[in-house]
Parts: sequence; structure tokens; C-alpha cells
Amino acid sequence: MSFSNWFTRRRLRQAATLLTISATLAAAGCSNLGVKPWERDLLAEPDMQLTVSGVDAGLDDHIYFSKEASSGGRGFGGGGCGCN
Repeated sequence: MSFSNWFTRRRLRQAATLLTISATLAAAGCSNLGVKPWERDLLAEPDMQLTVSGVDAGLDDHIYFSKEASSGGRGFGGGGCGCN
């Protein structure tokens, strides 16, 4: 067996081992994505919500995005006059 053939096989074996280890770690890292109900206790309280009312949040978004003339998305059209 020549040296280059041995070296190529060794590199291929190392690459396969590294790929296997990486795939195993990636699969193990994604195994627990959900938050259990008992882990939500403080975050589920109304005081911890980002917005109190959905109507207020929609109005704030409308005002913000109508003032930003260059904004795109969110279904708003028009310029910066606020007359959407």
C-alpha cells in the first residue's frame, strides 16, 4: 500500500468520523425544544406580556409603519403621511 493511498483512506475515515459525531450532536441538541407547562409559570402571567391589548399593538404598529416611509411589509402601503 502506498503512502498517498494510506493517507487518503485515513483522511476519509477522519471525515466520516467527524460527520458522524457532528450529526449525533446536532440531533441531540434539538431533542428538547418544547417548554413544559411548569416552566412557563412567570412568563405566562399577564404582567409579563409584551402588549396588553392586541388592538393597542395593532394601532402602535400602524402608526410606526406609516411614519416610516421606507418600510416594507406588514401589509401597509403609502408614504409617511399616516393616511393609509
